[in-house]
Amino acid sequence: MASFIPRTRAAAALRMKQIALENQSHMIRRLRAKLATEIQESVAIKKEHESKQVAVETSHKTIAGLTEIGLSMSKKIERMKTKKQQARESHMECHHKMQARIQDAEDTIQEQHLIIEALVEEKASLLQTIQGLQEDNGAPAPFDDEWEEEPEEEGLEDISLGE
Repeated sequence: MASFIPRTRAAAALRMKQIALENQSHMIRRLRAKLATEIQESVAIKKEHESKQVAVETSHKTIAGLTEIGLSMSKKIERMKTKKQQARESHMECHHKMQARIQDAEDTIQEQHLIIEALVEEKASLLQTIQGLQEDNGAPAPFDDEWEEEPEEEGLEDISLGE
């Protein structure tokens, strides 16, 4: 029996080593499969990251472009506001000038009316004075309120242009 036991122990030790090697092989296969899966996930994540990076860069370019457009529009708006203010000021100045001209014209018209009224009164006074003098002298009154129409000149006929 003594010879049988060492063989069994050696066989058992050998079998244990084979089982350990098989377990290690299984572990290596599982780790390789897990590594392959993680590599695929890593590649997918890397591609997703790259596409997001491209999207972010595109977004940054778009934002920069829109910012530039916005600044340009702000400058244009400021210029338009300035022009509008200048136009408003010019309009107000023109309006004030026109109001002054209108006032001057009204003042001139008023002065002319006063002058005309004074002349009419002076004419009436002169006429009364003349009539008074003529009455005092017994002469007929040359001025009366009725005006005579001028007689048409005789001998002038309408001549047509064709003759």
